[in-house]
Amino acid sequence: MRYLILSDIHGNWDALRAVVHRVRRKRFDATLLLGDLVGYGGAPNQVMEELASLPGKLYLVRGNHDKVVAGLEDGADFNEAAAQSVDWTRRRLTPDNLRALRELPQGPRVVSRRADRAAVAICHGSPVHEDTYLFSEPEAAMAFQAPPMAHVTFFGHTHVTSMFILHRGGVRGLVLRTDGRMRLHPSLRYLVNPGSVGQPRDRNPDASFMIYDAEKLTLTWRRVRYPVREAQRRIVRAGLPDLLAERLAYGI
Repeated sequence: MRYLILSDIHGNWDALRAVVHRVRRKRFDATLLLGDLVGYGGAPNQVMEELASLPGKLYLVRGNHDKVVAGLEDGADFNEAAAQSVDWTRRRLTPDNLRALRELPQGPRVVSRRADRAAVAICHGSPVHEDTYLFSEPEAAMAFQAPPMAHVTFFGHTHVTSMFILHRGGVRGLVLRTDGRMRLHPSLRYLVNPGSVGQPRDRNPDASFMIYDAEKLTLTWRRVRYPVREAQRRIVRAGLPDLLAERLAYGI
């Protein structure tokens, strides 16, 4: 199985289209979407409708912004800019797209299994809880103990391309700052974050995505430039906070 892995699009249709264009000639059996399809960006309906163009079978889990926009949680812990974007997004989404957002499944979700355990799983924040951030090795150590304890679990939420590896000596964390590729060891376990398509926060504004070949055990991570100014214009025209547009240029 060959997977395209995307996370945290956040209503940024321009970034999503750039990723889809980059991979258009590659073959995928499935696309894994790790949540936060909407929120912050100015094109939520376009993002929801673009999902139909993604390659292969689609596996999704909801993110915290998806839940709040859909009215499943109140977003009491959201900052002012995030709260404003939630209100605007909820009012702009079509009834069908709002319903689809409300029906997104909760993670973690098993995507594939092998004889002894889950091979690939997905979640938004962490296997411990869908809203938990995974930044540190101690946090990852707790996540490795939670079901489904897959060989590879893909997660999002932090908007930082990164990886945690569980081995006999403990947990090792890596931040993946540039394009790269590695082969995963069949006897180790991995928590892998593909970064954010629509709002990277590692000081690199380029959209981030990953490709995983489960047969060859190869993981590839890539960045792709997109028309940031157009995404910014959509936010400004929508009357959303200027901060949400400005940060796209700096990857913060």
